[in-house]
Amino acid sequence: MHIVLPLLRNKYVIAGLVFIIWIGFFDQNNIVDRVSLARRISELNKQKEHYQNEIKSNRERMDELQSSHENLEKFAREQYLMKKPDEELFIIKEK
Repeated sequence: MHIVLPLLRNKYVIAGLVFIIWIGFFDQNNIVDRVSLARRISELNKQKEHYQNEIKSNRERMDELQSSHENLEKFAREQYLMKKPDEELFIIKEK
C-alpha cells in the first residue's frame, strides 16, 4: 500500500494508466473488438474451407457427368426423374 500511493500521485503513471485503459476499451481498435473480429475471421475461414471443398466436389461431379453420356443419363434419371419414351417410371416414397 505504501508503494501504490506514491505511484498514483505521479502524473506520468496516471497518464499511462489512462492511455492503457483508453486503448484497451474505448479506442477504435480496442481489445474487445479485436477478439470478436478474430473469432469472426476464424468462422469465415472455416466456411471458406467448407465451400472450397464443395466446389471441388461439384467440379469432380460435373467432370464425371460431362465425360460420359451414360453418366449424364443416369444423373438425369435419378435427379430429374426423366425417362425414355418407351419406359415406365415408378416412384417409391419412403416414410
